[in-house]
Amino acid sequence: MARAISTRRMALNTAIAWTIGAMIFFPILWTFLTSFKTEAQAIADPPVFFLFDWTTENYTTVQERSNYFRHFWNSVVISVGSTLIGLAIAIPAAWSMAFVPSKHTKNILMWMLSTKMLPPVGVLVPIYLIFRDLKLLDTQFGLIIVLTLINLPIIVWMLYTYFKEIPGEILEAARMDGATLRSEVLYILLPMAVPGIASTMLLNIILAWNEAFWTLNLTAAKAAPLTAFIASYSSPEGLFYAKLSAASTMAIAPILIMGWFSQKQLVRGLTFGAVK
Repeated sequence: MARAISTRRMALNTAIAWTIGAMIFFPILWTFLTSFKTEAQAIADPPVFFLFDWTTENYTTVQERSNYFRHFWNSVVISVGSTLIGLAIAIPAAWSMAFVPSKHTKNILMWMLSTKMLPPVGVLVPIYLIFRDLKLLDTQFGLIIVLTLINLPIIVWMLYTYFKEIPGEILEAARMDGATLRSEVLYILLPMAVPGIASTMLLNIILAWNEAFWTLNLTAAKAAPLTAFIASYSSPEGLFYAKLSAASTMAIAPILIMGWFSQKQLVRGLTFGAVK
C-alpha cells in the first residue's frame, strides 16, 4: 500500500515538474517558431503553430540590417569581464566574512543585499552624468563597471554561502603547517570551492548577458550588446514580430547553449554543501 502511494506521488511530482517545465519553455519555443514566419503569419488571428510556410527571410534581414557579431562580441566581453572582476573582488570579501567574521558581518551582508532592492531608474541620472563626464558612455569598460557593481552583492552572497560550508579546521590545520594566507586561499580554499565558484560565475554571466536596462541607457552603437540588438526591432512604426523573434532567437541561443552544456556544473555548484 505504502509503495503504491509512493509510486503515485512520484508520478504526480513528475507530471507537475514536466508541466512547469513546458510552461517555462513554451515562450522560447513560440519565439523560435515565430522567427520562421512572415510578418503576416506572426500576427495572424487565430495564431498558427506549426502549419505555416517556413522561411529564413527574417534571419537574412536581421543579418543585413545589423552587425550581429559585433553585438555578440560586446555581450561576451561585457558579461565575462564583469564576472571576472566581480570574482576578483568577491572572493577575498567572502573569505573574510566566512572565516574572519566580525559582529557587523551579517549587517554588512544584509546591507549589500538591500542594494539590489533599489530601482535602477532611481540612480540612472547621476550615473549617466558621471559616465558622461568620464567619457564612459557607449564603452565596454563603462558597462563592465556598472554590471560588476550591480551583480557584486549576489556574487559575494553566493561565495559566502559556499565558503561557510568548508570546515574551518582544514584552514587552521594548513596554518599550523606553515601555510601563508596566499597559499591558504589559492591552494586549499579555492580548489575546495570550485563547484561553488563555477556556478557563481555561470549565474553572473547569465545575469550580465540578459541585462537590458543599463545597456539600453548607457550605450548607443559601439558597445551595444545583444539586448540592444533586440530592442532595435521596436520602432515608431510598430513591432516587427517575426524579425524581433529572429533577433531574440539569435541573442538567446548562445546563452542557452552554454547553460545546456554547463547544467551539471551549475546544479552541482548550487547544491554544493547541501548534503554532508
